[in-house]
Amino acid sequence: MLTLERAKELLNTTTTEEHLFLHAKNVSVAMGGMAEHFGEDKEFWMAIGHLHDYDYEQFPEEHLQHTEKELLAEGLSEVEVRAILAHGFGHCNDVEPLTNLEKSLFTVDELTGIIQAAARMRPLGITDMEISSFMKKFKDKKFAAKCDRDVIRKGCEMLGMEVRDVAEICIKAMKEYADELQIGPKEV
Repeated sequence: MLTLERAKELLNTTTTEEHLFLHAKNVSVAMGGMAEHFGEDKEFWMAIGHLHDYDYEQFPEEHLQHTEKELLAEGLSEVEVRAILAHGFGHCNDVEPLTNLEKSLFTVDELTGIIQAAARMRPLGITDMEISSFMKKFKDKKFAAKCDRDVIRKGCEMLGMEVRDVAEICIKAMKEYADELQIGPKEV
């Protein structure tokens, strides 16, 4: 089973850009929150989240086309690789998210971008963020415009959950790692 330590080792072999490592951490932490919500293995879900953009830096135009064969060769199981591939459903491939793990990754990949952006605008970062404040940012299409809200809504629909509820889970999880995710209180 993929561990968080192994996921970090593998991502280090293909990625050098700090913002991509930060995104991996954000998604990893959010996936940990989702795992707790569903009563699943938190570290395993965090590991999948951390590794989800394995080929992105090297192949941004062919994202997820250089993942399956490579990660299987590294010893990941077909279930683990499929979970990673499924986050590209509809825009990189046709691997439909079927499990809660796959649906969660599909959803939080984009969602964490909006949470991160919203937290950075606040003096206390994410530490005092309430869901109502986040939802205002979510509804503002100009805010964090590159984050695909349709993907988030579709993922939430697949999970049978409201955006508000998934966001609340992710925000709660991300608050625990605020400093590591660079969304803690601003230095005065």
